[in-house]
Parts: sequence; C-alpha cells; structure tokens
Amino acid sequence: MEISVETLETPALTKAQLATMLFEQIGLNKRESKDMVDAFFDLIVDSLIRGEDVKISGFGNFQIRTKAARPGRNPRTGELIPIEARRVTTFHASHKLKAQIQGDEATNPLD
Repeated sequence: MEISVETLETPALTKAQLATMLFEQIGLNKRESKDMVDAFFDLIVDSLIRGEDVKISGFGNFQIRTKAARPGRNPRTGELIPIEARRVTTFHASHKLKAQIQGDEATNPLD
C-alpha cells in the first residue's frame, strides 16, 4: 500500500493529516482514523515516560536521555546561569530511512 503525501499544504505533517489519509486511503471512518493516530502517539509517549526506548523498524528509534546539570551562560550578558538536570527525547533515524532520504530508491523504510 502506498500513502501519498503530495497533497500536503504545509511542510509539516500533522496528526489531523495522518487521520485524513487513513480515512481516504484505508477506508476507516473519520473518528476511527483520529482515534488510531491518537492511540499510536499515546503509546509512544507512555513508553518514553516509563523510560523505555521506542523502536520503529525501518524508521528509527526514540530514546530518553538524562542530561546532567551544568553551568550555562547568557549569550547577551555573559552571566553564568545554572542549567538544571533534565530528561530529553532523542531520535535516531534508521539506516533504511537515511538511505531513502538520500534518494536510494531501492530501499523502502516501510518494508
């Protein structure tokens, strides 16, 4: 199955647009499409909150990293400002996704 994103009006792909694509190309009703997209992202968020990595084959990995507290500096004033420890989400694209972005047509990240 091929999903076309040629009709996107903005350079960003939104959850609403994903739901519309499911509605138009898969045949789910609009409510089911929206619920499916929301459930997908809720699963990812819940896993990351629990500290679990999220690996989507052929797409990439989402991980939570804990960054230590460190000294920072206000670039305008030069004033030292402490940066608190925090958790951040990182994403690393898979080799298949990177190859497709570079134009290697033989590699399809959704296979």
